[in-house]
Amino acid sequence: MKKILLVDDDEFLHPLYREELEKEGYETHSALTGEEALSHLDIIKPDLIILDINMPGMSGIEALRRIKEISPHIPVILCSAYQEFKHNLASWASEEYVVKSADLGELKAAVNRHITGYK
Repeated sequence: MKKILLVDDDEFLHPLYREELEKEGYETHSALTGEEALSHLDIIKPDLIILDINMPGMSGIEALRRIKEISPHIPVILCSAYQEFKHNLASWASEEYVVKSADLGELKAAVNRHITGYK
């Protein structure tokens, strides 16, 4: 079973994302901060990371930079409520950028593309 690490400081999103991603057949793990996500990399060994940008402490952009230094092979999908970060050059290190919405269809499609390799 493929593992996904969800990194978002909004703890109320985790159960919703977990339920939807587990329906797709994925094992999900949660982190509330960028620092926590980095500490989970060696333990969980995720196949994909869904990463929020606007978090207290280490931003998602900084976490993305550090994740790519440590594990460049892990696909990272940035998922943010702020569309303007899409134009930030630092966000281009991610495999995809998805704007948060109530409909998780776009996020699930992105996850499936990057885990299966089908674009």
